[in-house]
Amino acid sequence: MRVLGIEGTAWAASAAYFDPPDGADGESGARRPSGAGDVLIESDPYLPESGGIHPREAAEHMSEAIPRVVERVLGQVDAGEIDAVAFSRGPGLGPCLRIVGTAARTLAQTLDVPLVGVNHMVAHLEVGRHRSGFSNPVCLNASGANAHVLGYHDGRYRVLGETMDTGVGNALDKFTRHLGWSHPGGPKVEEAARNGEYLDLPYVVKGMDFSFSGLMSAAKGAVDDGHDVADVCFSLQENVFAMLTEVAERALSLTGSDELVLGGGVGQNARLRGMLETMCEARGAEFYAPEPRFLRDNAGMIAILGSKMAVAGDTLSIEESSVDSDFRPDQVEVSWRGEGSVSRRPDDAAEVVGAEATVEIGSERVRKRRRPKAYRHPELDERLRRERAAREARLTSLARRTGVPTPVVYDVDRREGSLALERVGDADLLEELTPDRVRTVGVHLARLHEAGFVHGDPTPRNVRIAPGRTYVIDFGLGYHTDHAEDHAMDLHVFERSLAGTADDAEACREAFEAGYRESGDPAVLERLREIEGRGRYR
Repeated sequence: MRVLGIEGTAWAASAAYFDPPDGADGESGARRPSGAGDVLIESDPYLPESGGIHPREAAEHMSEAIPRVVERVLGQVDAGEIDAVAFSRGPGLGPCLRIVGTAARTLAQTLDVPLVGVNHMVAHLEVGRHRSGFSNPVCLNASGANAHVLGYHDGRYRVLGETMDTGVGNALDKFTRHLGWSHPGGPKVEEAARNGEYLDLPYVVKGMDFSFSGLMSAAKGAVDDGHDVADVCFSLQENVFAMLTEVAERALSLTGSDELVLGGGVGQNARLRGMLETMCEARGAEFYAPEPRFLRDNAGMIAILGSKMAVAGDTLSIEESSVDSDFRPDQVEVSWRGEGSVSRRPDDAAEVVGAEATVEIGSERVRKRRRPKAYRHPELDERLRRERAAREARLTSLARRTGVPTPVVYDVDRREGSLALERVGDADLLEELTPDRVRTVGVHLARLHEAGFVHGDPTPRNVRIAPGRTYVIDFGLGYHTDHAEDHAMDLHVFERSLAGTADDAEACREAFEAGYRESGDPAVLERLREIEGRGRYR
């Protein structure tokens, strides 16, 4: 299905033509070479004179540039060979999206071909999957307004983790605006970081979520306090990209996937790509980053996904084609893929490679070693391994005293970042994700919260099961807090992991909340509903 795609979610006015390889149906499922299919892309980016993106100026640019890029594409192809028109339906800036939607409707009617509405973030994922040939990868999207990790499960792309405040590119732009640098800020940070040295800055990972606001405030403060700008830029990159890489590895560990693709304009950063490649190599996973023209916002990815959707019959009438500035990737019903899941059941093994540690399993004890992560700066890595080992030992023992089943801690080596623990359970919860088991997890988390701390990374991989017993393990990301927001985030992390792994996620979610309600504070569940509805989690 040959498709003309139009992109215009924020700054990039772009049009493209995609001609699939001969005989391809748009979604064969077979591995294909990265160059398969011809993609012609014409773009005209909006570059503000100062500050960040101004919505009104961006819309004015879009209204002038979209006709130009469409005309340039049509000047190089036979319009009679276009089988469908695809456009970026969201997420993005409303005024820009409406201009693109109007242009796509007009063109589809003029050519008398079907109209396809594409989710911009899913397109970032799909272009990587298409060009890599991977069958079912985890995807890290790192763009200006978004930052999240996605995996395919139960007919949708599930958000396994995401930013708690702002997109990674926007976060870097806020920092560079503080310095008076022009937009976009990411490439300028990358250039300045080449000669920098490491400074200690905040590092915030909560399960598979992450936060940039505190880090950016600290970076601004460091510059204001007289630290060298190159050192701050270097440290900013080291922390931001290590956070993204850690979360991507947690997603690989949770799902059991051995494929990772990168999407989004920030993915053009060489240091981020290098970290992800190093992490995947250490895990024995495959990593793919598309060439830069497919990482930054572009209509090529819209045309490629539009082709898959059109083949599947996923088209829109003019009346159905309204845009959605808050169009989340997990709202998309994936029509162009069959059954399957990125989540795979773990294999029995004497040694398990988790997201941050290797666990050697003996008959009665396990030895958990937080081995150095080559992708992280050595100073940062040593600090995290030392702090997390100590925190895990302390909170694991504290949880036992609150009545939550956990392993006995026999020994902790803070310098090495290793622990000796009792072997508990026969399998991970991931192997028996039933409502009854999950209900018990809700009861356990309620007890932890009542005692004044959170687990920090509650997922089915961090719960062990045995007949009549459900154990909670791996408290390395836990911390003391009495805030309902933090308690609700614990629940939020667990429920998202259910959405990406459970066969009956809704029944499990209801059972989990029933268990929490039985022993916990109802206000936490109310805060959970607020978290789910906030714009910052979109």
